[in-house]
Parts: sequence; C-alpha cells; structure tokens
Amino acid sequence: MTLFQAVILSLLQGITEPFPVSSLGHAVLLPALLHWPLDEHSPLFLPFLTMLHVGTLVALAHVFWADWWMILSGLFTPRQTPQKRSQALHLCRLLVVATLPAVFIGGIFEHYLRHIFASPLMVAGFLTLNGLLLITTEAMRRRALRQTHFSKNDSPKLDSLTLKDALSIGFWQCLALLPGLSRSGATINGGLMRGLDHLTATRFSLLMAQPIILAATAKEAWQLRHAHLSTPIIEQSLLGAFIAGITAFICSRLLLRFFKEESQHTLTGFGLYCLIAGIGSGLWLYIAP
Repeated sequence: MTLFQAVILSLLQGITEPFPVSSLGHAVLLPALLHWPLDEHSPLFLPFLTMLHVGTLVALAHVFWADWWMILSGLFTPRQTPQKRSQALHLCRLLVVATLPAVFIGGIFEHYLRHIFASPLMVAGFLTLNGLLLITTEAMRRRALRQTHFSKNDSPKLDSLTLKDALSIGFWQCLALLPGLSRSGATINGGLMRGLDHLTATRFSLLMAQPIILAATAKEAWQLRHAHLSTPIIEQSLLGAFIAGITAFICSRLLLRFFKEESQHTLTGFGLYCLIAGIGSGLWLYIAP
C-alpha cells in the first residue's frame, strides 16, 4: 500500500464511519474500482486497519465525552444524586442491551458472511439495498407522522428509551454484518422505527458504535501480539489513525448538526447517494471488470 492509498483509505474511513453509507462497503469498492492491488485480509494490512479503528474510536469518544462522563461519574463517583445515578445506569443498560445482538450474532457469523458476500459486485448490491432501506424508512416514518399527527417534539428521548427498544435497535445493527449495509444507517433506521427523532436516533447510533469499535480494535490488537512490524508500517498506521480520527470527529459533529433541523433534513439524501454509488459501481464492475 502506497502512502497515497493509505491517506485515501483513512479519509474514507473517517467520513463513512459516522455517515449512514457503509464504511466497509466503500473500503471494498474503492480499491476494486481503482484497481488497487490491495489484500485487506493480509496480516500486513491488519496494523493499519487497527489504527484506523483507534482513530475513529478516539474521535467518537471525544464527541460524546459528556455522555461517557455522565455514565462513569454516575456509576462510580460517590455522593451522586439518585437521579443522576439512575440516568447513568439506564443509559449504560441501553448500550449493553443494544450491543449484545452484534456481539453474539457477529461472533458466530461475521467471518462466514463477509467471506461469502465480500466480493465487490456483491458489496455494490448491498450498498444499493442500504440506499433503499434508508429511503423506505423515511417514507414509512413520514406516513406515520401524517396519520397520527405526531410532532417531532413528542418523540421519545434517550431517557425514555426502553430495553426492548434498545434490543430492537441492536438487531438492526446486525445488518451491518453484510458488507455494504451501513452500521450507522441500520441503527438510525432502527431508532426511527422505534419513534425516535433523527437527532436522538443518530446520537444513540454513534454511542452504540463505540463499544463495537472497541471490541473490534481489541480483537485486532490481540491478533497483532506476536507481529514484528517494520517502521514504515508503523508510521503509515499512525498517520492513518490521525487522519481517520480528525475526519471522523468533523463528520460526526456535522451529522449531529445536520439532524438538528428535523423538518428539513432526513436520511433520503444519504439513501439516494447509496443508490447512485451502488448501482454505478455495480455496472462499472460488471461492464469493465
């Protein structure tokens, strides 16, 4: 992997991890479209992938530091008020329950599914499906709002989210085991289907992402425990972490700001992008392999 390729992949990871457009799908499609001879399953690629996850995790943790501080201080700081302790415990339970489906189902089927479906042409198909899911969810939600005269101000917030809601969103997250289906897109869809507004669904989605990214990083780091890494690989991986982290921080903040205007901004634009990118990539790969 050249330095140019490393920079592009790092930028791609930072941009597509928060946005509902599938970071894995883009990481598979772009090298295939540009005919880069990269083996993303090679042991030499693993340090780079691990550091990309580290950079993304640090960025998201910084964006949501107030939430994590609320959880940790509420659970472990003495003399907390019962209300703060209850809020911290509730959000902690929500995140644990929402993470469980991906841990169990992903642990059993992730390698098999990604091995079977990770060809670029299949990924283009799943990216198209991701776009259809985003557009369909928005259409269903708007119809429900019109039929019930439900205001966005009436949407439940994280404090009122139930464990059943969190479990449902967690199962939506498992769709991301198929490369090309976005983890953040699936979980935001799941939140919208449970009645959340876009901003709350996005906040919970990005909070959910962090335990999953932490688990993936720990797994990858464990696989590297006996690796002897050369200086160029270390330098390239550190650069990737920095670029991915800065980009993920900016894009996460932009996404949260984007959804503050609930009446104007929806997932439809992201869905249309995925449709165009998926269909266009699929046609190009089929016509000019």
